[in-house]
Amino acid sequence: MSDNNTPAESPESHAIPRGDASGFVKYFKHDFLSGLLVFLIALPLCLGISLACGYPPIAGIFTAIIGSILTTFISNSELTIKGPAAGLIVIAIGCIEDFGGDGMTGGWTDADITAYQAALAVGVAAAVIQILFGLFRGGILGEFFPISAVHGMLAAIGVIIIIKQFPVALGVSAGGEPLEMLREIPHYVAEANPAIAAIGMTSILIMFLWPLAGQRVGLLKKIPSPMIVLLVTVPMGLMFDLLHEHSYTLQGHQYQLGEQYLVKMPERIFGMFDDITAPDFNALTQGKAWKWVMMFFIIGSLESLLSAKAIDLLDPWKRKTNMNRDLVAVGIGNLGASMVGGLPMISEIVRSKANIDNGARTRFADMWHGIFLLACVALIPTVLHEIPLAALAGMLVYTGYRLAHPAEFVHVWRIGKEQLAIFVTTLIVVLATDLLIGVAAGILLKLIIHVANGVPLKSLFKPFIEVQEFDDNTSLIVAKESAVFSNWIPFRRQIEQIGLVQKRNLIIDVSDTKLVDHSVMEKLEEMERDFQQEGLQFHIRGLSQMKPLAASPQSARKGGLSTMRRVTVVADHDLESRLVDRFVELGATGFTSTPCSGAGRHRLRCGDGPSESQVRIEVVVTPETGDDVLRFLRTDVFPSHSVAVWCEDVDVVRRDHFDSSVAAAVSATPV
Repeated sequence: MSDNNTPAESPESHAIPRGDASGFVKYFKHDFLSGLLVFLIALPLCLGISLACGYPPIAGIFTAIIGSILTTFISNSELTIKGPAAGLIVIAIGCIEDFGGDGMTGGWTDADITAYQAALAVGVAAAVIQILFGLFRGGILGEFFPISAVHGMLAAIGVIIIIKQFPVALGVSAGGEPLEMLREIPHYVAEANPAIAAIGMTSILIMFLWPLAGQRVGLLKKIPSPMIVLLVTVPMGLMFDLLHEHSYTLQGHQYQLGEQYLVKMPERIFGMFDDITAPDFNALTQGKAWKWVMMFFIIGSLESLLSAKAIDLLDPWKRKTNMNRDLVAVGIGNLGASMVGGLPMISEIVRSKANIDNGARTRFADMWHGIFLLACVALIPTVLHEIPLAALAGMLVYTGYRLAHPAEFVHVWRIGKEQLAIFVTTLIVVLATDLLIGVAAGILLKLIIHVANGVPLKSLFKPFIEVQEFDDNTSLIVAKESAVFSNWIPFRRQIEQIGLVQKRNLIIDVSDTKLVDHSVMEKLEEMERDFQQEGLQFHIRGLSQMKPLAASPQSARKGGLSTMRRVTVVADHDLESRLVDRFVELGATGFTSTPCSGAGRHRLRCGDGPSESQVRIEVVVTPETGDDVLRFLRTDVFPSHSVAVWCEDVDVVRRDHFDSSVAAAVSATPV
């Protein structure tokens, strides 16, 4: 690896850190410090996520401790942090409610305990499936789901988290379906407990404003916003005397305060071990349990795989995670956590990103963050009891906003209108039904769009490819019919087998396909990075001949004719050089110039004959370049010269012949 791929301040910039025995000692300082800083972020989030899931708060801590310590020695993912994640809140609370519990709403009752133990049994079953899936190389599961549907699912989860946690931040007990609760928000605001709402709103404001302050004052970026929330809201809770039951009156209304608004934690040192809870495996005899088993398995595995892949891209040393091994590690972690009362876990991207930013080198940073959690909860549980629930809810409101950020909608729209349709459909159906139905709706819509774009039914799930020897160390894979998300897995296996296993350069020719969808466009980029890391060449041929469905480089490409713009100009002959030079500067890849004669309206009115010194210039350009050409003519030519101009849309066979932005790429690709 070159120095450019590792942090400049790293004294070992020429070495690739590895999480083995020597790495534990060599990188101790970096990993220990990063583990401490990640612990400061993880502590409140683990508590908040656990409560939002309808589990006891200690459950999230169990998960983070077991996940961080177990997976460190199983997975080869060097920088991911394992633990509970906001993305699983919707599934976990749904499972709890289906078994008759309501979590923190209305207090911790016998019905909540029964539902909690049933959810633990569901977690055990899902973990066993995860382990088996990883052992049988099922880590490629993450390659099937279309990217826009996955992002739509995550955005829906974010919206649900906001809807569910906003009442908690106001001190209001609430429950129900997301859309029902959304309609009730004005009622929640009217019923808010002012003291608790002050804590919740302060938490939300800090979570939103602290990153902005960090942009202005670099030193503040080092302090995680969840810790600032605790430093501010815990004293607020003490000021409101939440440790003792009492009431207060404000504007004629009486409000109650007490320990029900604080995190419930063990009352003595090492008391956390008294809260270990065993699963109730009798729950698995009920048919509804297996719906939740599949939800935990599919969504949890998918989120974990996507997070691990994202962190691999951020890894300064570009180390690559074995996804099957990582899935086994997460499954074993989930098995251990569920057996003692913990939440489901995944490779969590926010804490993993913080781990990278804090300078971690190896997987032992994950272990240290778990050890710090263990020490904190075992030794000072009474301090954690002073954390207000509204503060944790405020943190989760911000987490939900991050998942459903408005920029995500804009990003998807720029990739293509059809991608936005899939994204929004998935989001709406998830809100109206559940995660699996929502994702299925997004996948179904994408398949319908593919068929409408000319993809033959026979190639939706089976790639039609030919493999040819290009030269001694290069192979050519010719794709026929289509290259779309639903037939990508066998296509990818062929690419890996010929290229990465046999160590051959590859040329992928997609010029004969009807469609290359957005998901495959992104995955081809990933494959190109994989080949570069192995010192191999990876070229994609034929994309330039296809019509992009949006301006983004990652947008889908459709085969057939591409629509371009033909601009025709008739002007005096002495303008020819100036016009041609400017058209080429603006992006025209060629032109046609023909001497001509003629007369316009002015010459005919004056009775003059045709002008013999005119020239007809014609260029075929992209619509964007056509707009630039017309803008130049209007501002620089029309005011001082008499010219005739007309435009028309034309269909061309080879887009790359007329698009200067792809000319360099085409010339660089082997033919």
